[in-house]
Amino acid sequence: MSRIISGAAGGVRLASVPGDNTRPTTDRVKESLFSKLESYDIIRSARVLDAFGGSGALGCEALSRGAASVTLLDTYPKAVAVIRKNVAAVEKAMGRNGTGSSGATGSAARVQQSQALTYVKSASGSWDLVFVDPPYAVPNEQVSELLEALTPKLAEGAVVVVERSSRDPEPVWGEGLYCFSTRQHGETVLYYVEPDEVEEQAGDESGEDAEELAA
Repeated sequence: MSRIISGAAGGVRLASVPGDNTRPTTDRVKESLFSKLESYDIIRSARVLDAFGGSGALGCEALSRGAASVTLLDTYPKAVAVIRKNVAAVEKAMGRNGTGSSGATGSAARVQQSQALTYVKSASGSWDLVFVDPPYAVPNEQVSELLEALTPKLAEGAVVVVERSSRDPEPVWGEGLYCFSTRQHGETVLYYVEPDEVEEQAGDESGEDAEELAA
């Protein structure tokens, strides 16, 4: 069972999705991911999209750490039910009365049963932080198609975190996106991506991070 690592709901246990339709991000990877995001000071007051919610662990962690709003998507009905349960637990710990349902009073979270690409194409955006964490069986071509649809809906200074298997090649980022950092954790690789018109602040942080690929 996963847990909220830090923030207003730190320590809250999160329910898992039954079966093998989802691939949860481990707490070790999640801790590294959010530590890096905190170093960019991007989470607090961010508009967040968790495109492949699973149990909702990433979106709930962002909510606990002060995100202004979090939209969590999944196509699997059991996953959507678990996401709603976890969002409710997190918001209860934060002293809110939301339930994670669409339009819930007092809730900063929106949970929707939807395919990520369909939702992104119809949504107005814009997002400051996006998690793209599909099952490893989803091919890179589909990931690239989603990223292409996301690009015009990213806020200035936005960060997209893409989680893939280390056995797969790096996704094609396409026009308008720049991968500025890569971290590997066992069989999991995290790619940190931003709109390429944003200042290349990390300069060559990707070169620096290349040394950490075996971390």
